Amino acid sequence: MRVPLAIFDKHAGASKRSRVTCHYKCGDACWHEPPNTSDNEYFRDIARNAVSRRSVLRGSAAAVVAVGATSALAACGDDSKSTAQPSSAVEVTGTGDGNGMNFVPVAPNTEDALVIPDGYEQAVVIMWGDPVVPGAPAFDFDNQTPEAQEKQFGFNNDFAGLIPIEGQAGHYYLVVNQEYTSEEFMFKGYKPKEPTEQQARIAMAAHGITVVEVKSEDGSGKLTPVVGERNRRLTAMSPFTLTGPAAGSEFVKTNADPQGTTVLGTIGNCSGGLTPWGTMISGEENFNGYFTGASTVTDSTAKDRLERYSFDDEDDFHQWGKYETRFDLAKEPNEANRFGYVVEVNPHDPKSTPVKHSSMGRLKHEGANIFVTDDGTVVAYTGDDERFEYIYKFVSSKKIQPGVGAAAMQHNMTILSNGTLYVAQLTGNQPDQIDGSGKLPSSGSFAGTGKWFPLLTVTDDGAESKVEGMTAQEVAVFTRLAADKVGATKMDRPEDIEPNPKTGKVYCALTNNDKRGTAGKAGVDEANPRNENKNGQVIEFTDDHAGTEFTWDLLLVCGDPAAADTYYGGFDKTKVSPISCPDNVAFDPHGNLWISTDGNALKNNDGLFAVALEGDNRGETKQFLTVPRGAETCGPIIDTDRIIVCVQHPGEEDEYSADKPYSNWPEGGDSQPRPSVVSVWKSGGQIGV
Repeated sequence: MRVPLAIFDKHAGASKRSRVTCHYKCGDACWHEPPNTSDNEYFRDIARNAVSRRSVLRGSAAAVVAVGATSALAACGDDSKSTAQPSSAVEVTGTGDGNGMNFVPVAPNTEDALVIPDGYEQAVVIMWGDPVVPGAPAFDFDNQTPEAQEKQFGFNNDFAGLIPIEGQAGHYYLVVNQEYTSEEFMFKGYKPKEPTEQQARIAMAAHGITVVEVKSEDGSGKLTPVVGERNRRLTAMSPFTLTGPAAGSEFVKTNADPQGTTVLGTIGNCSGGLTPWGTMISGEENFNGYFTGASTVTDSTAKDRLERYSFDDEDDFHQWGKYETRFDLAKEPNEANRFGYVVEVNPHDPKSTPVKHSSMGRLKHEGANIFVTDDGTVVAYTGDDERFEYIYKFVSSKKIQPGVGAAAMQHNMTILSNGTLYVAQLTGNQPDQIDGSGKLPSSGSFAGTGKWFPLLTVTDDGAESKVEGMTAQEVAVFTRLAADKVGATKMDRPEDIEPNPKTGKVYCALTNNDKRGTAGKAGVDEANPRNENKNGQVIEFTDDHAGTEFTWDLLLVCGDPAAADTYYGGFDKTKVSPISCPDNVAFDPHGNLWISTDGNALKNNDGLFAVALEGDNRGETKQFLTVPRGAETCGPIIDTDRIIVCVQHPGEEDEYSADKPYSNWPEGGDSQPRPSVVSVWKSGGQIGV
């Protein structure tokens, strides 16, 4: 059973994320004991591993796509022992030497605005409530209905991606996750945990995925939505086809779906990626926070499985089970097992049924991102976003067929259903020199080797478990338990993970872990080198993508550059922007890494940062923008013509609500804050050049 942590201050651990965000986004995950209580032979002497999010576009696929690296669980690190601001000795004024990073950094701030560098412009692309499909009414905050919300842009946008529309220059599908709802900021007079049926059903309709056509402007980075037949809204009520070993198993059959193959809805969609064949893949993350009735489950095996995924009655802040009985585990205990998968959507066919790929495992997917090897093998990386969870990859046994025609798409949408699922184990090069302080080993870097351990292999003829004592169906549905058994490395919240299209190296954001090294929890290792880690780190993998071995090193150990426990790739720390709580990763066309943050334990607004990866400037970190107060930076898309970010939960701060707004972004005045997608571009030039 999970034990609530002490709650005598604003946030028991005090990253900048509010308690109210934790309620609605992750079911108070950081206020409870981590669900991974496993203990195996590796935990004392092996470093642990992580990987999550987006798409690398290589190989023979015809679709050319721009992918957004978004966020997931809140960055709720324990900052109770340090409230220091970044040192005033840290001064970044230069424009950098590398292509793509030629801009004057934005200073840390707490403004209620999206702050960008001089010489750049910005415009909102789409806001919560804007019309998406034909017949959608204009947004009216005080007169919302489920029927209207089903046709409008959903709440709390996270991942974003742009997919060109074939044969129509300058037009794209903008695909966006709608991760979660914060009902106290959606409805005036809202009573926590007491929604009306109308409010609950509006929230259900505000979840899921939006596909909306957008058109660009010559000489500008603006994108304008086109309300038309290409668009669609997928919500918590839309049908999805379940594929892989879980489909039809005893673990997913319900009264409404006795075959166990058709799931209603997708929820908790955090980050995602784009595939080279032109689809969107989205990770279902904090699905546990939508169910009530966990306490009614008495079977010891079923109870253990629920606890391993953090199910707890107290954390159901949405209370959908009052009006939709499938979210009540006392009435439909298997419904919980129908969420937690990688979802794939074909935006080219608005009438197609999206799928959930159980072959890629069931966990709190931050997202999934693809690399294609020279021989056409598809490799998808994903992270499990909770403290002490693991990094996974899926190696498909099928090759890509070029094009986005019906035959090619039919084949390509089975690629992520056939192959082998692996989990990572990391070993440090100098484990005896890791003492929890963040001090560098004598080699001058945190580095090591690793192995991928198989969990499950799926073919058209069936599925085979690679884990002793578990069936293939059990591995697919209770993947965390399978990974526990093979001795995977416990990581500091593996969030977005993405391969670099230029080098093939893979980068994963490890947001934080306030429980690392505390009593009864896993201690430090070379990949997770700090006790009570409140600022997070970024890990770099050189992977044998289709193989089972890799090397790794830490690119960044985040936090105040003036602090002894931080590391910026060996770059001069007096010349970097301070970064805290990395969440999403993305790449620009020059090969630079871009990182969005969530929680910022340094107490400033979250932002978007560019990081040099090669040469003398490796580790140089520059802040490109900051989001408004109370907001999180999500879904970055980095291109030569524009940068797109999703501004999630603006104004979401404790002691505030729709009755007392903390932010008025983006419309200003006395307006309610609205989660939005924003485009930023350079006046008369290219990004960072």
